Amino acid sequence: MITIVEANSKRLLKEFIKFPFALYKNHPHWVPPLIDDELQTFDKEINPVFKSAEAYFYLAYQDNQIVGRIAAIINWNEVNDQQKKKVRFGWWDVIDDIEVTKALLEKVYELGKKNNLDHVEGPMGFSNLDKVGVMVEGFDEIGSMITWYNYPYYATHLEKLGYVKEKEFHENKFPFSNVKTEFFLKANELIKKRYELTPVNFSKTKDIMPYVDKMFDLFNKSYASLASFVAITDAQKEFFKKKYINFINPEYIKFIVDKNDNIVAFSIVMPSYAVALQKANGKLFPFGFYHLLKARKESKDIIFYLIGIDPVYQSRGVTAIVFNEYYEAFKDKGIQYCYNTPYLEDNHAIINIWKHFEPVVFRKRRTYLKNL
Repeated sequence: MITIVEANSKRLLKEFIKFPFALYKNHPHWVPPLIDDELQTFDKEINPVFKSAEAYFYLAYQDNQIVGRIAAIINWNEVNDQQKKKVRFGWWDVIDDIEVTKALLEKVYELGKKNNLDHVEGPMGFSNLDKVGVMVEGFDEIGSMITWYNYPYYATHLEKLGYVKEKEFHENKFPFSNVKTEFFLKANELIKKRYELTPVNFSKTKDIMPYVDKMFDLFNKSYASLASFVAITDAQKEFFKKKYINFINPEYIKFIVDKNDNIVAFSIVMPSYAVALQKANGKLFPFGFYHLLKARKESKDIIFYLIGIDPVYQSRGVTAIVFNEYYEAFKDKGIQYCYNTPYLEDNHAIINIWKHFEPVVFRKRRTYLKNL
């Protein structure tokens, strides 16, 4: 018999967070999150997303053992502003038993029907800066701190339950040796002169902070045309600022400004924390912080986390300036591989940005949809 329990206390939320640690114990490719970080994400008093979203967290029990988890989510900005009558599910992990998946998803359907929504989509988080998608290819590659890892049977469960592919996301990688300066070196100087643009670099995290709000404004502006995009609110900007900026080397954040000091482009690169997070195993202390700090300084793999360009400048070659700045930052660090975070398979603007570096798609993930 399968019993579903709402994780509505700190004790149960910790059980919710810790379940994947048991499901993927000693798995070479699963990357554990930081437990305290997850608790803050789910805390309605801390995470401002709950001002415009609601979520309920559920655990599945069988023979007094936890065998699955799921979050049922409504992003009310998406429902009301975009008129998408969608209930989301995320943070879904389960043993290979389709009946457990079915029982968990019933709680998502209940939330959707209660609020007169007409379809369900997932796995996905609260917003576009959360993790997204169930993996369908690339199981033999290590995950990252900004993606979910899952067993192959996850997609099989959904497809057997009548779900269909809604969106597909690709992740690619390329060796740093593929970065040839002839693709951007001359164009870099030409574009800077033609449009009176200046790169802004940093050596201290505190110097980045005055630019961060403007960066998120540009993020909203540059991604607004994507069908799946839900804008980041002012309160969420503060939350993500605290959550992510300290994980990023200041020299890995690049801004391009015009003659009036307006940001026309930005890019954020993160060192890979995958192995460090595996060693930390969910905890910063006593040794997790050391592993993360070491990776921040010494990681030879980097992840292009975000890149945003003002729509006015998106076809004007501004990426040449961005690439030149990163080449200067990376060339003496012994960087080996560059990875991209998940992007929509039909996002041709992103595909064109990276094409000169001959990237290889190494992982695919999907969100699945079902009508209620």
